[in-house]
Amino acid sequence: MTSTTPGSAIFRHHHITLCTGDAQEDYDFHTRVLGLKSVKKTLLYDGNVPIYHLYYGNDTGEESSLVTSFPLRHTGAKARRGSGQIDYFSLSIPDSALSFWQERLTGHGFAVNATERLGERCLDFKHPCGIDYSLVGVHDDLRAPHSHGPVPADFMIRGTHSICVSVRDIELMDEFMLEGWGGRRVAEDGAHVRYALGAGASGCLVDFVVEPQRAQGSWGLGEGSIHHMAFQVSTHAEQDAIKARLESMGLTDTSDVKDRGYFDSIYVRTPGGALFEATVSHNPSFTCDEPADRLGHEVIIAPQFHASRAELVAQLGVLRD
Repeated sequence: MTSTTPGSAIFRHHHITLCTGDAQEDYDFHTRVLGLKSVKKTLLYDGNVPIYHLYYGNDTGEESSLVTSFPLRHTGAKARRGSGQIDYFSLSIPDSALSFWQERLTGHGFAVNATERLGERCLDFKHPCGIDYSLVGVHDDLRAPHSHGPVPADFMIRGTHSICVSVRDIELMDEFMLEGWGGRRVAEDGAHVRYALGAGASGCLVDFVVEPQRAQGSWGLGEGSIHHMAFQVSTHAEQDAIKARLESMGLTDTSDVKDRGYFDSIYVRTPGGALFEATVSHNPSFTCDEPADRLGHEVIIAPQFHASRAELVAQLGVLRD
């Protein structure tokens, strides 16, 4: 791989998207327990079944600060955990804040496991719907946190740190990460293998755990799973080149560009099964339909649902701040 490989334009995370359970439970967990800002309340753009799409992050919804969710309990759809999925993900906190977060999470009733992985100190716990989270202590993460939430800014989450994909073997994903996605193989720890993108710092990491005997997990929308990981590229020309490169590798199911209202995305089902997205942010992005000082206050209805706004909000439930 050379620096001219199209995938080298992928330089950090953009957002991660989860399939969660009850919408209010998810909202309270991210804003009241984790202290993230509600950046946007909107609806899933795909399909004709109304589903909230909730965005959480820092004050401005900066790329790589974002955790987004599809609360799905009202649909009855459940996920099957297994190989071929993003198994868990990590968020970055100051390394000096690990004890603060262990006490905070425990105080909110969460079981916390303090451990070390890939040379990092981690606090593992679960979303109320069962998705696995980890907080990782990072010494020099300069990304701006949410500054006016229930957690003091000095202790606050800085953004995504890494994801971990469960695979049965690493060979095909190694080729994908090196030749298609612009990664560098930088670390191994037992069954774990780490790749770095861009600057290789927190928010630029992709991990794999090799589990040969684990059964295949589900890929559709279902409560209790991580749906996809989005990665940031700067321009549409770079995005087009990535799509062409993936298709030349035989990954011909790489999607056309989809306008998601705040960014444009292509999606690829990776050889290991996990769904990855390469994303170009709009300018402006989240302030295109709300002023900066009102981000996340109102429900912004996706275009296909405009005509039935009141009915949909009543059906999905009004989220209480």
